[in-house]
Amino acid sequence: MSGTSVAADSRERAGGKVQPWHRDRLAAVYVRQSTAEQVADHQESTRLQYGLVERAVGLGWARSRVLVIDEDLGCSASGAQARPGFARLVFEVGLDHVGIVVGLEMSRLARSGREWHQLLELCALSGTLLADLDGVYDPAEHNDRLLLGLKGTISEAELYLIKQRMWSGRLAKARRGELAVPLPIGFVRRESGEVVLDPDEQVQAVVRLVFDLFERFGTVNAVLCFLADNGIQVGIRQRAEPGRGQVSWRRPSRAVVHNMLRNPAYAGIYVYGRSRLDPRRRQAGRPFTGRVRTERAEWTVCLPGVLPSYISVEQYERNMQRMQANQSRAASPGPVRDGPALLAGLVVCARCGARMTVRYQHGPQGRLHPAYVCARDKTDYGTGQCQQLAGDCLDTHVTGLLLAALTPAALEVSLAAADQVEQRRAQVDRIWRQRLERADYQADRARRQYQLAEPENRLVVRQLEADWEAALAERERLGEEYDRFTTARPRTLTAAERDQIRSLAADVPGIWHAPSTTDADRKQLIRQLIEQVRVAVIDTTEQVQVEIIWAGGHHTRSQIVRPVACLTQLSYYPQLAARARELVEAGHTTRQIAERLNAEGLRPPKRSATFTPNAVNDLLRALGIQRTRTPARHARPKLDDHEWWLRDLAEHLDMPEPTLDAWVRRGWATGYLHPQARLTVVRADPDEVERLRALHHVPRGQHNRRPWLTNQAAHLDNIDEKGTDGDVEQPQL
Repeated sequence: MSGTSVAADSRERAGGKVQPWHRDRLAAVYVRQSTAEQVADHQESTRLQYGLVERAVGLGWARSRVLVIDEDLGCSASGAQARPGFARLVFEVGLDHVGIVVGLEMSRLARSGREWHQLLELCALSGTLLADLDGVYDPAEHNDRLLLGLKGTISEAELYLIKQRMWSGRLAKARRGELAVPLPIGFVRRESGEVVLDPDEQVQAVVRLVFDLFERFGTVNAVLCFLADNGIQVGIRQRAEPGRGQVSWRRPSRAVVHNMLRNPAYAGIYVYGRSRLDPRRRQAGRPFTGRVRTERAEWTVCLPGVLPSYISVEQYERNMQRMQANQSRAASPGPVRDGPALLAGLVVCARCGARMTVRYQHGPQGRLHPAYVCARDKTDYGTGQCQQLAGDCLDTHVTGLLLAALTPAALEVSLAAADQVEQRRAQVDRIWRQRLERADYQADRARRQYQLAEPENRLVVRQLEADWEAALAERERLGEEYDRFTTARPRTLTAAERDQIRSLAADVPGIWHAPSTTDADRKQLIRQLIEQVRVAVIDTTEQVQVEIIWAGGHHTRSQIVRPVACLTQLSYYPQLAARARELVEAGHTTRQIAERLNAEGLRPPKRSATFTPNAVNDLLRALGIQRTRTPARHARPKLDDHEWWLRDLAEHLDMPEPTLDAWVRRGWATGYLHPQARLTVVRADPDEVERLRALHHVPRGQHNRRPWLTNQAAHLDNIDEKGTDGDVEQPQL
């Protein structure tokens, strides 16, 4: 230590800042470098900071009482990331274990005002001193506190100026397209800085296959499944040592495929600023977290045509639009999902413009019946439901128009499908052959290394021999896998397969309804030809106006009939009622009435296509037409007081008999099966009859909400009883 430093130490001890009780504590020497590169390249600064131990010894501390904190080598002091060393220092100061904190300069401790003033406050409360090469400071004294605050402000401003200069230089270089940014799969950077396509043909073939598959299938999941089913791997250049620059073959993942499709570099576009740092999303201990993707309008630099390309800009735009449409949002149709609703995501309400959702109901034998529902206002604002209709009638109508449009181009579609199948098989076969060629090269290279070695040097020859055998075994394994692959999927279509495709093309409806054709396949084909289906139910009737918007802008308008819940919703209900009365007055039986109504083109509500005798009975009962009672009805056994035959009570309540029967089975009404007549008997006194009548007039859907409302009322009553204690401090619901 120089004489000047010794003199300064003596003056500081004489000044009275360093007291004996300070020396009873530890002297903490804080060592930090901002980056790992500075630790490796700027070793002189690191040595100077470790040399501060002598500075603490010169101030009167024993060498054994000097604590060196160097956990933050390679950590920035800007406050954007956690520093374990600084946290340890604050912890020791807060516990009164440290008498003095020594640093090369105050900027080594913190460049953030929050952390800096936090440390000053703790040091002032615990009586800890701060020291650098310029002197010793007591944060509890006003003048020293003012000087330390000024040093911290200058340090923070210096960090801002450094960042600003670096950002300006980086931005200027990026605007020229010369800033080196991380390259995606399929690109390499030469020593001159020029970006070129990966010289490995197999890497290029896999990248091109990914984009061709997405152009064909339209979803990331379908592309991933195709790659996995065909055993195709993705070649990635390693960026870190050892093996930097070497190709590593890995199985494809969803994240890899998704990033490849979203990266504009594959379209030859140089982009800088696709993401920004959000400090709120940073995770402690993970320095690379917190990155947020920005919209295209917010990109800092976007230079088309700077990089070599795999696809065109137009194809990249199509891919972005399709991926955005696959998102499960109200403004997009979403991806193709399983389920029998063929128009899911395409149906739009013509009344309010909202996209209609799909609801399923279980029918006989577990079959799902879809329904398209517009309930956006009901969901968001609690208002009434806009409209809904059964999905089967709409799907059948749109499917018929679609198949009629496809029939003229069936032959061209079949030939195009055959060509696409052959092209995909050829691409996959080419990748497999490149893998075999690579394995041949590795085996030949291992052979040449073995032959060039000296036979006497057994320590080397044994290892080279093992490497050669491993390369030969890998080549044999790949050959066997390729043989199995070509057996299952031949490279070219056989004559029988081509004839089958042509024969199927002549029967497009047969292909559509074939068991091998899945609902996902049908939906995918529909989305290729239809952009949107707009529907509007006329009032509450069975008539529905349909407008189909085809790909290309052509519109087709038509009208279909949907199933409705009751007779009064039918648009021709007055005509149906008048005709039924005429037929009854003419003395026709129910079967004859049903045949006449069907012949005249009148249809019942719900899903029935024709009138049946039972449907005619329901119609006459709804119209209040009393027919002559049959003798069998008079011969029924006598019932007790307040007991009704189910049919008689249904007529008395003016409601459908199946509805009352369902109430008995659900327990909403009390009944039993008569042992002699084998008919349902309902127990109902006058009060019960009025209750059932009121229940029949409750709006549809109210039955499902009644249990919830009852529970809420009971819960509120319970709260009111508990709230009578006068405890106003206890919050209540």
